[in-house]
Amino acid sequence: MMETTAGLPLYLVENIEHRLSEHFELRVPRLVVNRGESLGVAGPSGGGKSTLLSLLAFLDKPQRGRIMFNGHDAWYDKSDNSNKGVTHLSQEPYLLKRSVFDNVAYPLKIRGRYGSIKKKVYEALDMVGLKPNVFASRRWYELSGGEAQRVALAARLVLKPQVLILDEPTSGIDQTNALLIKEAITSFRKAYGTSLIMASHDTLWLAGATDRVIKLFDGRIVTTESANLIPGPWIKQEKELFAKKLADERLIYAVTPPHSEATGILDPSDIIIALEPPMEVSAQNILPGRISRMTARGKERAIIVEVIVADIPLSCRVTRQGARQLGLLPGKEVWLVFKASSIRWE
Repeated sequence: MMETTAGLPLYLVENIEHRLSEHFELRVPRLVVNRGESLGVAGPSGGGKSTLLSLLAFLDKPQRGRIMFNGHDAWYDKSDNSNKGVTHLSQEPYLLKRSVFDNVAYPLKIRGRYGSIKKKVYEALDMVGLKPNVFASRRWYELSGGEAQRVALAARLVLKPQVLILDEPTSGIDQTNALLIKEAITSFRKAYGTSLIMASHDTLWLAGATDRVIKLFDGRIVTTESANLIPGPWIKQEKELFAKKLADERLIYAVTPPHSEATGILDPSDIIIALEPPMEVSAQNILPGRISRMTARGKERAIIVEVIVADIPLSCRVTRQGARQLGLLPGKEVWLVFKASSIRWE
């Protein structure tokens, strides 16, 4: 009888512990990634995003725990080769000192897949928005940073992997190239059923390219996926208050961070949404923003409302009735109210 993986999760991560240094250890008690899912991984620098992605790409072996992939223990089941369907694009992708065509064709050649190479390479270049008749013959040094990133992505897509893992795919590139990368991976996933796992500091880009987002802080998955992470620096104010300056010069106030670069955690339930700035409240934080998206949470009978405040997104939890009464919709301007003491540290 033929073995089937139907009904099994693509990844099942259990009790992972992976120490990189005396000061950092990734700990993941449990993580499930389903087939065909697009999973985002967010969090501050040094939080463990790249470490987790390297483990899921089988570039590193966890020191403790196990990673089940397609129903098999990925490291200890020697009879299973299914992890060869996983490909990884690092933060700083390396291009061979060759033409664009040769860079995209190389992964096929080293795997002995010589059939219809030109057709496959051209399809991959088309997928990332690079016209083959223009770019195929270009040398690596004739590309902009965004074009080089898309060539590196094409070199992964050409393999038609089961899982595509992207580590900061939009780092250092402009909005146009970031949009083209998003369109490419979204179209590719739709066409081939590929599962996507991506880490990015660009939370808006990440939210638009994924089904759900988990957040890593100091090597731990934050208890709720919608929890807000607010990184430093924090500047001393009066009494015990510290403040983070936003892009529009407004301030987010917090109470006594452990150090100036600490990342604060703000529970969505601790934020009040108002249609006008309240006049008589004790909360130190009263911030204007615009709703970017709303997500229903069925079992909780709640709505997660993401509001862009200056340059950061903040998630808020409201009841369905509350959302109706306030007339909340994407694009609506609102005010967020929360106490400085609501920001906690771990």
